[in-house]
Amino acid sequence: MSEKEKTLSVKHIDVEDPAIKKRNLWFFPLGTVGRDMVYTMFTSFIYLFVLYTKELTDGQVVAITMIMVAARIFDAFNDPIMGNIIERTRTKWGKFKPWQLAGALSTSVVLYLAFNTKLTGWSFVVFFGVIYFLYSITYTMNDISYWGMIPAVSRTSDSRNQFTARTTLFAGVGATLAGLLIPMFTAGKLQLGGNSSSAYGIIALVVGILCPLFILFTLLGARENRDDMEKPADRVSFKLIAETIFGNDQLRWMVLIYLIHQIANNLIIGGIGANYVYFRYGYEGGLYSLFSTVGMAATALLMVFYPAISRKLNRKKFLKVLLCVAAAGCILMLVSGLVMPANMMAFWTLTIGYMLLAFGLYGFHLILMISIFNTVEYNELKKGSRREGIITSIRPFITKLGCALVVVLTSLCYLLFRVTDYTNKIASFEQAANQNLITTEMKNAEIAYVIQNIGSGQSIGMLLFMVIVPFVLLLCSYLLYIRFYKLDEEKYAQILSELENRSKTNQTTE
Repeated sequence: MSEKEKTLSVKHIDVEDPAIKKRNLWFFPLGTVGRDMVYTMFTSFIYLFVLYTKELTDGQVVAITMIMVAARIFDAFNDPIMGNIIERTRTKWGKFKPWQLAGALSTSVVLYLAFNTKLTGWSFVVFFGVIYFLYSITYTMNDISYWGMIPAVSRTSDSRNQFTARTTLFAGVGATLAGLLIPMFTAGKLQLGGNSSSAYGIIALVVGILCPLFILFTLLGARENRDDMEKPADRVSFKLIAETIFGNDQLRWMVLIYLIHQIANNLIIGGIGANYVYFRYGYEGGLYSLFSTVGMAATALLMVFYPAISRKLNRKKFLKVLLCVAAAGCILMLVSGLVMPANMMAFWTLTIGYMLLAFGLYGFHLILMISIFNTVEYNELKKGSRREGIITSIRPFITKLGCALVVVLTSLCYLLFRVTDYTNKIASFEQAANQNLITTEMKNAEIAYVIQNIGSGQSIGMLLFMVIVPFVLLLCSYLLYIRFYKLDEEKYAQILSELENRSKTNQTTE
């Protein structure tokens, strides 16, 4: 049998069987907790690690920005190819799980190396380039194979809502844990090791161990439908990838809509939010932990109750509600920084505002993910092939591309408002403490003096940047979705019915 004709005889698994579905609804989502701790640490804190442990020239900031963007362009080819490779994988463990394990183990090693380097200057920039590209490769193995399983563990609209919502909830648990603990233990009174370099290194080790441990829940506990593995696997080719993306009009629109939204969704947590809190309220990681954790708290409720909400309110109407909530959050955030003095009342106003904005952003995120997954059946109806590995690989690719654009905007913000003038001073004291040249107490006193002398222009500029830009992008994604995305609940149910009738007709003919 040639490679093109290679198939695998598999036992049919009815993932909608109540017992299997109940099991999958726990074991599949649990696998993402460790993954999202890694993802949050690398995407949301790698730049902060660089800013607060390395002294950077403007040229080095630009070089690091270009590295991140280049890595995401690399992912433009890497992600869909990985999705196609997964489609061709034929093992007794399925096509998804081998890549989940390989990706989790290798990503953990890369994470540890990234946050445990003493290199400085241009030597560090070169190292950063190598390690960032390695992360792009290893995390892609795991991420695409993990999210690609959702269409294989859910075969109805209601099931897909449940799996997407619960998996996003557990992803949020991992991201929230990382967002809570990393700043708390890398800046301020609870800083591990007495300096940021040591603290980030210790946390990277712990997170790197947790990632493969959590993915074992999915590997050993979840069961997916593998019927498509009985069909010959398509050859890996750019032509096939291009045909899948450009031959599916609904997927094409979702690429643009999701990209715009991802920039809005990640701009605050990409570094600007942390620096704004540090500059306005003090270099205390516990404050940023409160800001990010409380800000994300309402999204957990959304993920829990979305399946019930979706039965009462269609997606397009719910998006309008989410947009209004996000607008209210933006207003509160602006009031906290432009009208109120820098006290705890202003901090909590800022935090509650971010909670409302995050509720709107993550609600959009959930609905847009489901909308991408639903193009799998649309593709099956139009083209006769699901190609779920390729289609679901588009989501992480857009996420990574969006994060790259976030880095560009973040770096632009830092350069415009001279943020690195102050972070370089803080980094110099962190380095001195790491080399035992000064005590932790002396370091903290010097950093407090730096923070006290930051001008109001820096904090106000960052506030306007991190509030107005995300909301404008969120509004754009809403208008495009309402205008161009056609696979609403009624249309999707019609597609499922047509596919079922087609299957029955084929079985009768055979």
